[in-house]
Amino acid sequence: MPGDATIPETASGTVSESRSDTAPAAVPDAEAWSFETKQVHAGALADPATGARAVPIYQTTSYVFRDTQHAANLFNLTEPGNIYTRIMNPTQNVVEERIAALEGGIAALAVSSGQAAETLTVLNLAEAGDHVVSSSSLYGGTYNLFRYTLRKLGIEVTFVDPDDLDAWRASARPNTKLFFAESLANPRNNVLDIAAVAKIAHEVGVPLVVDNTVPTPYLLRPLEHGADIVVHSATKFLGGHGTAIGGVVVDGGRFDFGAHPERFAGFHEPDPSYHGLRYWPALGHGAFAAKLRVQLLRDLGPAIAPFNSFLILQGLETLSLRVERHVANAQALAEWLESREEVEAVHYAGLSSSRWYQLGQRYLPRGAGAVLAFELRGGAEAGKRFVDALALFSHLANIGDVRSLVIHPASTTHAQLSPEQQLETGVTPGLVRLSVGIEGIDDLKADLDAGFRAAKAAG
Repeated sequence: MPGDATIPETASGTVSESRSDTAPAAVPDAEAWSFETKQVHAGALADPATGARAVPIYQTTSYVFRDTQHAANLFNLTEPGNIYTRIMNPTQNVVEERIAALEGGIAALAVSSGQAAETLTVLNLAEAGDHVVSSSSLYGGTYNLFRYTLRKLGIEVTFVDPDDLDAWRASARPNTKLFFAESLANPRNNVLDIAAVAKIAHEVGVPLVVDNTVPTPYLLRPLEHGADIVVHSATKFLGGHGTAIGGVVVDGGRFDFGAHPERFAGFHEPDPSYHGLRYWPALGHGAFAAKLRVQLLRDLGPAIAPFNSFLILQGLETLSLRVERHVANAQALAEWLESREEVEAVHYAGLSSSRWYQLGQRYLPRGAGAVLAFELRGGAEAGKRFVDALALFSHLANIGDVRSLVIHPASTTHAQLSPEQQLETGVTPGLVRLSVGIEGIDDLKADLDAGFRAAKAAG
């Protein structure tokens, strides 16, 4: 029957994404490998056609079918394989398998940006008339997406203080489809109590989606603490070099959409574009990732470029090494900043003075990430003069680069928000955000010291 159609799965649990016959075969049974080994090897072997050891860049729009039956099978989802790079690509597939392995998920989908990853995730779960409960401590782009753009699509979002567990529970409605939060929020470095929020989400009957961009799976794996879906801006620490835009969605494969058929009708009702396919009956726990790819990525098209996939793979190979240095520098700078009289407060969960220190010790024993913020005495004008005086820190709108970065959020990343909304997301007029790189710590301190002198002269 059409509604009982099945979709073959690949090694990563995703659909119609297997690489072509000339692409590297998936690495079998890498579960026992350490994180450091997975970041180098998961998802790829030497190319069987050429012997190339590095993952090739499959810079192609489309793929040759063996014959007409093969083409029909691919389009009917009865056989896995590559059709068109808008939906799948062999280089992209290695990124997906590798990040899924690092996060401990069953499947992943790489897309054109972190914003695209978040948008597709929400639209895979919610539609017009539905509701989302989200942490208010968000990256400015996410906040705008949730407050303004989703509203245009008929999806309402309620923002809550992520530390207020009662608010999460009280905000849920019968039409709520997901809870959303950042594991380590940008820019104030607040740590989410993932297990507690996940428990409430599951009591309500919805999945918890966690943006794990800042800590990366090397420092924190949200799926191990009860989260159901993880999203990343791979542009940041996963890529790590400021050279590629990309996003990733990782499916933990544990949320039971079958227990809530009315709430998640899209997983149970026939999809007319695939001859009546019903995702959950056909795929079970592989349904979320499959629907994400073959329905939403197919129709909306935020595909990641093969070359960007390759660049992100280059970053993944050194992820643990870079993050260790990032964190060591960030911890040292946070402690140094806290000792400065020009600084009113430092927001970094690795400091014992942080209200999230204990949660940080629980969820982030390897370190509290490399994004920190501090409040300068003197407000917005002092913050701007501080940033303008820096030479080694690059003034730009990004985080997660090997180079140290700085920005004044109130006048840039969160400038579209009202003063009240800025405070709601943790942004004050004098707040300065640092993304700490891997340079020498003394050089970084010297550069920041020049900024303090400039800010003081302005006062």
